[in-house]
Amino acid sequence: MDKRYYNTARVFKALCDENRVRILEMLQTGEKCACHLLEALRVTQPTLSHHMRILCDSGIVESRREGKWTYYKISASGVAGAFNLLNEVTKQK
Repeated sequence: MDKRYYNTARVFKALCDENRVRILEMLQTGEKCACHLLEALRVTQPTLSHHMRILCDSGIVESRREGKWTYYKISASGVAGAFNLLNEVTKQK
């Protein structure tokens, strides 16, 4: 399969789940520790890890480790890339 389609699908997959959209909304105010996301979402740690892996794989979210916790924030370049993909997929020729 063409890698272009794979990358586009990966970005849109990140946006097609209500929990992931909630996570993005929480990250709008800045970087958050996984512990705060867990508390707010009321999901298990494995479920949060699953959602965060999808968001990070899409490039829309980036992470960093500090001690035993992981911190997440929205990636400006990832968001710009997602906008570009949407524009590319929907532009009329």
